[in-house]
Amino acid sequence: MSINLKRIKAERVAKGFTQEQVANEIGMNRSSYIKRENGNVPFGADELAKVAEVLGHYSDIQIFFTLNVPERERFI
Repeated sequence: MSINLKRIKAERVAKGFTQEQVANEIGMNRSSYIKRENGNVPFGADELAKVAEVLGHYSDIQIFFTLNVPERERFI
């Protein structure tokens, strides 16, 4: 599994949040958040949980993950 950064950005935009607003809510500066949202620095588990909470998806955090296992290997 990998984090779907496009989904994080899409949810942020859909909720009407700027990068700075999300960064402030999770206790991070804007430039650090941008690096994570753009994939230059990986999100830590705690950071991702905070982002999911801010965006209203804490209980369904799995929407931010992409299953990247080849289909032929999924049911072995």
